[in-house]
This record gives sequence, C-alpha cells and structure tokens, in this order.
Amino acid sequence: MALSPITRRRLANFRANRRGFWSFWIFLVLFVVSLGAEFVANDKPLLIRYDNALYWPVFNAYPETTFGGEFETETDYRDPFVRGLIEEKGWMVWAPIPYSYRTINYNLPVPAPAPPSADNWLGTDDQGRDVVARLIYGFRISVLFGLVLTAFSSVIGVMAGAVQGYFGGLTDLLFQRFIEIWQGLPTLFLLIILASVVTPTFWWLLGLLLLFSWTALVHVVRAEFLRARNLDYVRAAKALGATDTTIMVRHVLPNAMVATLTFMPFILNGSITTLTALDFLGFGLPPGSPSLGELLAQGKANLQAPWLGLTAFFVLAIMLSLLIFIGEAVRDAFDPRKTIAQMSTATPGEPAAAAARKEAAE
Repeated sequence: MALSPITRRRLANFRANRRGFWSFWIFLVLFVVSLGAEFVANDKPLLIRYDNALYWPVFNAYPETTFGGEFETETDYRDPFVRGLIEEKGWMVWAPIPYSYRTINYNLPVPAPAPPSADNWLGTDDQGRDVVARLIYGFRISVLFGLVLTAFSSVIGVMAGAVQGYFGGLTDLLFQRFIEIWQGLPTLFLLIILASVVTPTFWWLLGLLLLFSWTALVHVVRAEFLRARNLDYVRAAKALGATDTTIMVRHVLPNAMVATLTFMPFILNGSITTLTALDFLGFGLPPGSPSLGELLAQGKANLQAPWLGLTAFFVLAIMLSLLIFIGEAVRDAFDPRKTIAQMSTATPGEPAAAAARKEAAE
C-alpha cells in the first residue's frame, strides 16, 4: 500500500528529529522486552527435558510428582532437592534472571535489602525480592496502564470536544461550565479517598483515573471543530445533505486528529506519572504488585540502601525523557510549517518553491 505524499513528508520530519527518532526505537525495544518479561525474569525454567520428555513450566504448571517428587502441589524449581531430581534424568533452561517479581531470595549473604551482586544485579528490596525483575515487570505494567488510559481518555475527550465545537451555542456553554467545575475538583485527594474505600485493582484504578483524565484533549479538539465548522467544505457537505455525524467523523475529525496525536505522548507521560505517585503513596496497585512507585517508596523508607531509590529514579527519568523526546518528534512531524519547509521530494540544491511546485504537479 503506497503512502500518501503528506504521510511521507510527516515520516521524513519524524526521522529528521534524530533525538526523537532514536528515543522511539529505544523505548520500543525496552517495551517489547518487558512484554516478554516471563522469558527474561522468571523463577521457573523456560524448558525442561526430563526422562526423554519436554516440559514448559513457563506456560504450564506441573506437580512435583511429575519429576519424581512426593507432593501433588506445583513444583518449586528453586528447591535444591527438586533440581537434583530433574538434573538426574535431564536438564533445565533458565531465564537470564532466575527470579520473578514476587520471588524471595532466601540465600542472601546479608540481611535484606541486599546490595547489588552477581546473583542480584541491582540488589534486593527490603523483602528480599530481586530489583531487576521487579523493574521489568513494573515497567510493563506502567506502560500498559498508561497506554490503555491514554487511549480511553483520548476517545472520550475527542468525542466531548467534537460535540462542543461542532454544535457550539448552548451545548458548548454548558459543556464548558461542567468541565471547568470538573477540572477544579482536587483530583489527587478524590483518588486517594476512592482508593481507600475499595481494594484497587488494575481495571478499578484505571476507571478511577479515567474519570478525571478525559478532559486533557477536550479544549484542543473543541478549538479545531470551532475553527472548521464554518469553513467552505463543511458548508458544502451540509448543502449536499450530509448528516452532522458524517460531517464530524469523515470531514472535520481527520483535521482535528493532527493536534490530538501531538498531545498523546505527553498524556501518556502524565498517566504513568499519576500511577507512580499513587503507588508511592500506597493508594495504587494492590500490595505486592511490581511497581516503580512502590520501589521509590522503598528507597525512601530504606535510606541505608541507596540503590533502591537511585534505580527507581533513573528508570523513571529515562522512561519519561524518552516519551518527551518522542512527543517532540511527533509534534514536528505534524507541524505544517515544518511539513512545508522540509519537502521530502526535494533533491539536494532544489529550492523549496520548486519542490512545492513539483509536489503539486505530482
């Protein structure tokens, strides 16, 4: 499928922002690795060959009796006795990090939190759990939570802004007053109160944050629809009998999405920061969940273990910086001034005006 000329120019502008372009690839690699966290950090072997048969503990749960043990419960592969039974008749393939986010290392040479070592690359937290494993799983939860929250809040915000801007008048006035009141509420305190009433889960916390995050794009989309509602192509569509829904979705919304897409990386940043803040205060994900905010809280509570706070700080700083750089590159890609000034079809030494005439002719 061939790309349109404007899409090619936008991609060229995105690649021209080297910092944002490389930040996108770095973030994408980190995110893909975190999606396969079970294959990178796990307290179960990825593959077992025992008595000429293959087993996949990473996908299935096997009782200890499968490998010659005595109990019908799920196998504890870190037990030296069980490992000896398996290695007698086969072998095991472990993940690079033989710990999951909830695995407690009972063989620490010092009391927890233990400093970085060859066994625990970034040390352990105050419960003896591996910091690297919790970082990988926590990174995945934070990014997935931010992506889902950004997607849902963007859909609601775009719909609300489109209705406001297109119909205007009393509809716009009432919506604006409601949004002003809604945005004036103390969001963080309300989230803390609601989270203390019920036990928060991933989806419950997502719904609570969605109540207050959907207003981020309303003003941008509303302004685009207010500007476009009286343009000639909208009037022509009305004269031809097109319905309001058709005009909003097919004709005005594509123009409004340009401004919307430039804001979405920054909304994702805010979503991740909000989840981290709630986890740091203890009102976020359920206790025991891998979380960057919880690791920050542990660093605050264990000042004698500086690797906890420093690790969480650098991970958050790098992740949020990458997202900011990506947002800047997306903004450049959709900036009409840069799109006109940097014609992808121009050859070296060709003037911008000549490139524009060439593009128009094509």
